[in-house]
Amino acid sequence: MGSSSKEYEFLSEIGLTSHNIGNYVGGKWQGNGPLVSTLNPANNQPIAQVVEASLEDYEQGLKACEEAAKVWMQVPAPKRGDIVRQIGDALRSKLDFLGRLLSLEMGKILAEGIGEVQEVIDMCDFAVGLSRQLNGSVIPSERPNHMMLEMWNPLGIVGVITAFNFPCAVLGWNACIALVCGNCVVWKGAPTTPLITIAMTKLVAEVLEKNHLPGAIFTAMCGGAEIGEAIAKDTRIPLVSFTGSSKVGLTVQQTVSARSGKTLLELSGNNAIIVMDDADIQLAARSVLFAAVGTAGQRCTTCRRLLLHESVYDKVLEQLLASYKQVKIGDPLEKGTLLGPLHTPESKKNFEKGIEVIKSQGGKVLTGGKGVEGEGNFVEPTIIEISSDAAVVKEELFAPVLYALKFKTFEEAVAINNSVPQGLSSSIFTRSPGNIFKWIGPMGSDCGIVNVNIPTNGAEIGGAFGGEKATGGGREAGSDSWKQYMRRSTCTINYGNELPLAQGINFG
Repeated sequence: MGSSSKEYEFLSEIGLTSHNIGNYVGGKWQGNGPLVSTLNPANNQPIAQVVEASLEDYEQGLKACEEAAKVWMQVPAPKRGDIVRQIGDALRSKLDFLGRLLSLEMGKILAEGIGEVQEVIDMCDFAVGLSRQLNGSVIPSERPNHMMLEMWNPLGIVGVITAFNFPCAVLGWNACIALVCGNCVVWKGAPTTPLITIAMTKLVAEVLEKNHLPGAIFTAMCGGAEIGEAIAKDTRIPLVSFTGSSKVGLTVQQTVSARSGKTLLELSGNNAIIVMDDADIQLAARSVLFAAVGTAGQRCTTCRRLLLHESVYDKVLEQLLASYKQVKIGDPLEKGTLLGPLHTPESKKNFEKGIEVIKSQGGKVLTGGKGVEGEGNFVEPTIIEISSDAAVVKEELFAPVLYALKFKTFEEAVAINNSVPQGLSSSIFTRSPGNIFKWIGPMGSDCGIVNVNIPTNGAEIGGAFGGEKATGGGREAGSDSWKQYMRRSTCTINYGNELPLAQGINFG
């Protein structure tokens, strides 16, 4: 495997070899698409080869999935929950290996890699409980001897298209809920993280096989845009969850809507942290460091804009600049590393181009701002002093670049927070109850995630995850997100012998 076979020996523990079939369709592994190599972003050397899906593989998989859906939706919800429980246990048994693989292939540090897999396990646990709580309402009827109630039934098949930055967590948000709701899942993982797609699927497939269930309940494919387009166009898939850029997400939304399907979109973020004059400065500085540098700035919830009250501006920046100088850049699998590589060489080029654009719009580099020479995709964590009016501040640069912005009043800070097209995550650091409740109220943040005294990233699975505006409006994971994966029927039952009509209508 790859350039350092000893380094990759652990991959055999999760069913991977130097040559892997990347598609699980109809309960078997097959592949008739291109042969690709997956690369280690720390050195851009091959890890292993993967055979991607062809459109013929896709079609075969969807036909099998259609048939499997007829079986799966009739399994009682608590029994479906037990299958998801077993999937969670299977992931637990391989947690460290899967986390190591995720760090190796994606580039995030080991603690984050293991944490991401744990997030899927947590979603399995959440979904098990949910499987006994897919409740509908009983509604009083105005007509005698009538009852109204809501029934929730499966959609059938849910398509899940995930991105490289969270190659398995986003699957967990969607698949765990979709499965307990009685849906089959068709998953297209990111084309640059195929090994984590394969390793996760192998564990799911083993659970289905052990329980004598159709393998096509969970269909997974490695591939590029061709497979994603097929999912978006496929009328057999009533719901498509897509995670990625706003540009591609809009195309997916238009394609799915054209066939009257539904989408769950998790798109770009341009997240801000506000530090008020009464904030706990140390707490804020620690939070900003994690929010801006974690995952090398490649989280959709990464803090990209730091709004500092003019009275604490210098003090916060002084602490942050000292902390940034201590950040260890290096191999994400090495102990002590806080900043791994960007995911691809193209990402590094975008960072370097982005810095030039920022400078051309008046941005002043306070620290960082350069790529790190060498074979990997490493860059320096960067803080930029810039005006909130600069056009580049409205855009998302998917890298560890933090804009430092100054404000005078709470109202000005909220206006700056809300001034960008994206609306995913936001946070304020303050001790003032008045500011806190204004911030989370109708005149506060316009984001889907509105935090107080914590970072913009690191969301828990118990709440609904998603954002507004150009972020897409989707909600996944916890709370009542499950309702998007089912169809609701309002049922009125007449158990009497008369036919009274609603609204008092007398029709003959």
